[in-house]
Amino acid sequence: MSLGYAEKLSFIEDVGQVGMTEFFDSAHVLQDKIEQLAKLIQKSRHLVVLTGAGISTSCGIPDFRGPKGIWTLQHEGKPLPDASLPFHRAMPSMTHMALFELEKAGILKFVISQNVDGLHLRSGIPREKLAELHGNSFMETCPSCGAEYLRDFEVETIGLKETSRRCSDEKCGAKLRDTVLDWEDALPPKEMNLAEKHCRMGDVVLCLGTSLQITPACNLPLKSLRGGGKIVIVNLQKTPKDKKASLVIHGFVDKVIAGVMELLNMQIPPYIRIDLFQTVLTQSLSADKKFVNWTIRIASVHGLSTPLPFIKSVEVSFSNNQNYKEAILNTQPFLLKRRTVRTETFEMFLKLKFSDGCGCLSTQIKIPFNFQASNEGFKHDKIATFEKMRDAAIQDSSCGQNAVVERRTVLVPKSEITVHAIVTNVKAFDFHLSNVMLNQEKKL
Repeated sequence: MSLGYAEKLSFIEDVGQVGMTEFFDSAHVLQDKIEQLAKLIQKSRHLVVLTGAGISTSCGIPDFRGPKGIWTLQHEGKPLPDASLPFHRAMPSMTHMALFELEKAGILKFVISQNVDGLHLRSGIPREKLAELHGNSFMETCPSCGAEYLRDFEVETIGLKETSRRCSDEKCGAKLRDTVLDWEDALPPKEMNLAEKHCRMGDVVLCLGTSLQITPACNLPLKSLRGGGKIVIVNLQKTPKDKKASLVIHGFVDKVIAGVMELLNMQIPPYIRIDLFQTVLTQSLSADKKFVNWTIRIASVHGLSTPLPFIKSVEVSFSNNQNYKEAILNTQPFLLKRRTVRTETFEMFLKLKFSDGCGCLSTQIKIPFNFQASNEGFKHDKIATFEKMRDAAIQDSSCGQNAVVERRTVLVPKSEITVHAIVTNVKAFDFHLSNVMLNQEKKL
């Protein structure tokens, strides 16, 4: 979870046991347990995974109860650590992406998460296969029609409060609410009911990186026992449910899951992050109809007044045969106003400089200008477009690829709104390296 999330929570004196001692199985024991887990997963008919903060520590997000956990440091009166990168730029770990691959292969049936970092959704786990018991820091929901909105920025409130935005459904328009629970908030019934249902169906419930202290979530795995299911716990600290588990593994979650994936002969896919933004070109004729007064705005797809968290600045230039002055837009909203002879055609280039946490420094997009041409709107298949972009990013081993997803026109004021997709992160995983290290430890 983010440091911001912990600071937004209401103060309570007792947050449970903190400063918990970490235990590590020896290399030989760890390898043996990894093999046992791989066999359980291979034979499972309904695998359910419950995840906690320990699954995201390798993403640069601290846990709560470990030796350097947020609540441990608060309890000891020590300052909280600085985040290694902005929370909204955190990327899924090796384990997140392995779970995505297991779900894609039909092995993993359901994921239950106590985390609010949104990384399971970012990894590609389908929303219908995921219960986020404590909410999602990047999700808003409409209390009226139930629509969900996944954002590229951290929602400003917690505690199921109203936010500053409204439902975009024209038939609704209700004020949206955040989805993150505060201490006194009850778990959402829809998420909890699904979690209970799948735990009852589960023949293997795999608990990853959770201390299993917070009720009622900690009791979910026990629901599998009545039907003969088995509980497996992978965590560095001991948990109150260890005695109920068929297998307890004390090791880093990423290392354990990497070993399992290798034994299952499955690859861990790279993580490709694709972000969206929109350009809004507004134009009007001068009084003598010889010139076009135009404005271009680079904005968030979540609203013109919403900040773009992944773009730091925009450099604007024009095609070589034009004498238009270049511009650097350093502050949001990114806005440029110009006047052009009506009959002129030219190209404008936007060099987008990315913020911290993105995988490359900048990329460039080209926008053709022809004010006399009539541009028709279109909407490409987003899934197909994203897939092509992912393939290109994997092949290039770099980010910056971009594509136009949608274009629509507005008559008053005359505007052309174009939605662009851009690859902002590429992260590959070498799980063989984890197992080489494990084998070296075993020899020692």
